[in-house]
Amino acid sequence: MRGFRNGFRFTKGIWHRISGPAFYLSLTIALSVLPVAAQVFTVAPEGIDGKYLAFQPTNIAISTVPLTNHNREDLLRFLTSEQGFAMRPLPIATITLHANGPMSPSGSDYVSTIRDKGLAVKAGERVVLTDVKIEKDRILLDFNGGPEHKHKWLRHIEIGMDPNMTTPVVNDSGQAPTGTRITLVFPHAVPDMTGMQVEALVKPIVDFNLKTPIQAYADTLPPWLRKSILDHHVLVGMNEDMVIAAVGRPREKIRERDGQMPFEEWLYGEPPDPTQFVRFNGNRVIRVEIAKVGEDPVIRTENEMGDYWNTQPAQNTRIVKLGDNAPAQPGAETAPRKPPTLRNPGETLPADKDANTPQMAPVQFPKDQTKDQTPQNQTSGENKTQTPGQSTTPASGQSGTQSGASQPQANPPQPTPPSTTSNQLIALKTPAA
Repeated sequence: MRGFRNGFRFTKGIWHRISGPAFYLSLTIALSVLPVAAQVFTVAPEGIDGKYLAFQPTNIAISTVPLTNHNREDLLRFLTSEQGFAMRPLPIATITLHANGPMSPSGSDYVSTIRDKGLAVKAGERVVLTDVKIEKDRILLDFNGGPEHKHKWLRHIEIGMDPNMTTPVVNDSGQAPTGTRITLVFPHAVPDMTGMQVEALVKPIVDFNLKTPIQAYADTLPPWLRKSILDHHVLVGMNEDMVIAAVGRPREKIRERDGQMPFEEWLYGEPPDPTQFVRFNGNRVIRVEIAKVGEDPVIRTENEMGDYWNTQPAQNTRIVKLGDNAPAQPGAETAPRKPPTLRNPGETLPADKDANTPQMAPVQFPKDQTKDQTPQNQTSGENKTQTPGQSTTPASGQSGTQSGASQPQANPPQPTPPSTTSNQLIALKTPAA
């Protein structure tokens, strides 16, 4: 047997090869380019709004009698290949739902799961129940293939007579799973129940009622916003998904600029029918214009969504400040700080009282010697620079041989003060022998 491609080998006549599962992990990092002049940017969870953080448990009557074998088969036949609509964004992970109880993960943990594991489907999208398993006290419902591979371990096993020519036990397409699993947990054993009761218990997550995609998406929104979408009325402040659910996709899109602000305008309808112009900036409607033949156009620019898009940071939003701001108290930034240490506050060691043990103290830098010393042989005549062609022969009025005493000078020159620059080069002239 040969394990994990570089593992052990057993000579039994048949070669087995297992390629290491989950040995290769790839991480994708999305870098956002920020403007240079920006001082603040907001980090918010993608793919989920704040309204999906709350969860309302169900209240469905459940029998206390354990599930019989006959009803078990009926339950499997009823649920297999059922289609529904996601009532909230679903992660590529397992969601644990207690019957008539809370959901896990929930709140901020639910947002973190979507951000870490990935988004399977958006709210209002169709999902298919691909696999149903009934265990002792729970029912496992896999939607869109579930969050794991169908053959989690067999897909890594290969068998063959030749170590270089092996055949996998099951074929693997190599595609990563993109589904969701809902684990419906009961207090004791799975009770005797019907498929309609199971669908009612998971309705806060997946709704199996027959409806159109627009109705399914509208059911995930507040009542007043749901009414506007079903009435095909566009409000200032909607996002693109809401506009598409309300009036469909536009017949034309135009991108222009209004001064320094870029925008995209969606066009609906053609004359002589009423024409509607919906202007987007980013992912929000900022202007709605309805033009009818023979009438003045109706323009709406005021926010009609109220506080639906709350401007305050949400529960999972962080505000990061950029740039160096001047401290409120400048002295607090320039105050002396203690050197780093591994000791606890107030901790002392026996060596601290030993005079022969070096102790930590401020570093003493050596003084600049060039500032305090004056060349001993520097004279006024030595400061003059001598050119190569300049002669050192005494004047004609002086004798060629001089006695030990030098001739007095009428006006002795004053010595030049030493230079104040430490790195200035001073030319010294060695006296003749």
